[in-house]
Amino acid sequence: MSRRVLGPFNRVEGDLEVQVEIEDGVVTEAWVNSPLFRGFEQILQGKDPRDAMVYTPRICGICSVSQSVAAATALAQAQGLQATSNGQLATNLILAAENLADHLSHFYLFFMPDFARECYQQQSWYADTQARFAAQTGSSAPQMLKARAELLHITGILAGKWPHSLSIQPGGTTRAIESQERIRLLMIVNNFGAFLESQLFGGALEAVAELQSEDDLSAWISQYPDCDFSRFLKIADKLELQILGRSKPIFMSYGAYQNGASHLFKRGIWNQTYQQLDTALITEDITHSWMRAQTEPRHPFDGSTIPYYDEDSHAYTWCKAPRLDGQVVEVGALARQIVNGHPLIKTGGNVRNRVIARLLELALLVPEMKKWCRELKPKEPFCSHAPVPQEAQGIGLVEAARGSLGHWVRIHNGNILNYQIIAPTTWNFSPRDQQNVPGVLEQALLGTPVDKDGSDSVAIQHVVRSFDPCMVCTVH
Repeated sequence: MSRRVLGPFNRVEGDLEVQVEIEDGVVTEAWVNSPLFRGFEQILQGKDPRDAMVYTPRICGICSVSQSVAAATALAQAQGLQATSNGQLATNLILAAENLADHLSHFYLFFMPDFARECYQQQSWYADTQARFAAQTGSSAPQMLKARAELLHITGILAGKWPHSLSIQPGGTTRAIESQERIRLLMIVNNFGAFLESQLFGGALEAVAELQSEDDLSAWISQYPDCDFSRFLKIADKLELQILGRSKPIFMSYGAYQNGASHLFKRGIWNQTYQQLDTALITEDITHSWMRAQTEPRHPFDGSTIPYYDEDSHAYTWCKAPRLDGQVVEVGALARQIVNGHPLIKTGGNVRNRVIARLLELALLVPEMKKWCRELKPKEPFCSHAPVPQEAQGIGLVEAARGSLGHWVRIHNGNILNYQIIAPTTWNFSPRDQQNVPGVLEQALLGTPVDKDGSDSVAIQHVVRSFDPCMVCTVH
């Protein structure tokens, strides 16, 4: 048996270390460390509640819109405020643009370049993959970056800038648009869809959204063998990525892209069957975290974030261990589509399915974004307003690209008494809890093949990157 520390990982947002035990060529134990403490939850204490709209987007430079939406939703609940229809549609468009940009970046810049590494040079698909996806030199990156930049023009029109816009507010958005701008929004979404159809999928987005089985995927490869989606599927089949990074926790979604009382991707959990989500069952455990002041798991409304580094303790990360009714939970595009009942993602958690779920969301969202653009009414209000109460609390739940993001705020004497945040990577990269049950990634790494001394860790990196970790969002 040998033990090895892997990290810091490249092509990961923020700092990440993984310690593994290796026996007989496979990982038998894993510990995931988030080594950077941020402190945003302490910064917000005592502030005017509206300051959360300024501070929380700066938690991250690549998913700042998600933080803005979560903060705005929490404050809206505290204020008893309902966003206008235009404001909700505009928020959905801004959030969707960021999430799809993240999905695209993950596939082309973070995930696929690993298959262009020299360890795969004996594979029949290596030369094509190296030419297409090699980091910095592959032919796909310039095409993708151009399409991504043009997509994010949506945030320029609706949010003024990206990242860290202040246009998203509890009552909607502050940037009303004119009729000609609505036409421009439609053109941007149409052009992005055309890129996806020509480069990523090779065929119509509506046809991708209707894929339901392995037979359908095989037929897609046969019909569009040279598209990037088919390239991934062929590599995934050769390397058996469907048996790598397996996880069997509960899958959770807070519900994505709200429109009135419903969501495009529904809220709930999947635990053998679909069930309603009860957020009162969410707790955070600090047993193996460099924290103090909690002797038992607490709901975020009652939680605290007080750092306390003690190298002699059994703690090994700054990350807390969120649980749902004491159970380990996986979040992300895979969880969203499992909860939403898409038939293509019915085989559960593994490296292959996590990537397919992200690409599937690209195909599912673009047609919806066109509808949202058409539903905008330029001459009607985009934002409503209400005073901040002296005493209140609110929850802001949103689906970021990487999964379920929650903000919990308590207001006392008109100021923030407590503000707690659980990010998607906090769920997926959590440490062990008080029952010593490993988190999602720690479980998914078990059985991963690796050489005796752990120097060949490419399979471990496939598993880690299948979750698209955003470590700077993990610890606040």
